[in-house]
Amino acid sequence: MMRNHLLPSRGMVYALCSVLALTVLSLLNLTVGAVDIPPGEVWNILTGRGAGRESWQFIIMETRLPQTLTAILVGAALACCGLLLQTAFRNPLAGPGIFGISNGASLGVAIMMLAMGGQASTKVFSVSGYTAILSAAFVGAFAVSAIILFFSTRVRNFVMLIIIGIMVGYLTSSAVTILNFSATEEGVRSYMVWGMGDFGGVTMEMMPIFASLIVVGLMGALLLVKPLNALLIGEDYAENLGVNVRRLRTLLISVTVILSSVSTAFCGPIAFIGLAVPHMARLLIGTENHRLLLPITLLLGSMTGLFCNLLCHTSPTSGIIPLNAVTPLVGAPVIIYVIVSRNRESY
Repeated sequence: MMRNHLLPSRGMVYALCSVLALTVLSLLNLTVGAVDIPPGEVWNILTGRGAGRESWQFIIMETRLPQTLTAILVGAALACCGLLLQTAFRNPLAGPGIFGISNGASLGVAIMMLAMGGQASTKVFSVSGYTAILSAAFVGAFAVSAIILFFSTRVRNFVMLIIIGIMVGYLTSSAVTILNFSATEEGVRSYMVWGMGDFGGVTMEMMPIFASLIVVGLMGALLLVKPLNALLIGEDYAENLGVNVRRLRTLLISVTVILSSVSTAFCGPIAFIGLAVPHMARLLIGTENHRLLLPITLLLGSMTGLFCNLLCHTSPTSGIIPLNAVTPLVGAPVIIYVIVSRNRESY
């Protein structure tokens, strides 16, 4: 009882520390890069006072600021997806890619890049370039999501639904491999670059719609805190408390679909953040209570996104390290620790 009484105050301390760390990481993301910009100039640009050089204004407002905001939003979104799925399926290795949603987005992009040359035209509409790629990613992600939602209404067993998601992911991966085999060298190279992940794909013009979609998904997750806590004790107990488990499952998948498909469409498939961050939050606060766990997970997800983005731009050369080359360095040790710890507890 004493431990539960202390949880809110301890959670508040962790939340304040996380917000402070988030602020520091955001400032570092705005100041660190290939071009050295003094912190004072960054502050002047953000507050509308202008900059000493016009190029600095462009770099901050058109490159670093949207990347920072994207890293915050996508980090929180993927971490949220991981927590929801790990709770719903009681599987510590569940993540945003478990239902093949990222694979679906990858297939859509592969079809557009490798089979259609990056453009699609009909008598009604014509799209090309980045708009075509973004649209293809959305279509692919939501197509796979629709398949999973369809099976979720017919399969009550969470484990079987996971297996179906994995099989759908294998099917889409197979289709992508076939497309790569028959594509041009330039098309394969473009697809590989997209698949490496990048927080730089969202411009300030795209930010309002991008941020709105992510915020809607995160608000939906926060509204599910109470039934998620009931689900921790078991499905039968949750149903006795009045929770419609089937409906809850559909809502969880829907929220995951929104967050993961938007993130993947704009930034490419990003590994490990959704899988590792919920475990980092559990290790930090030592509780499964989602009233504390979910907000801390969102903050840690944003911090992880910012930290990985910062690492990508601190290369000793002038190049930018691919995002998916950095995220395993952060996430893999956490997963290994969790697996080893659970193995010790089983003895």
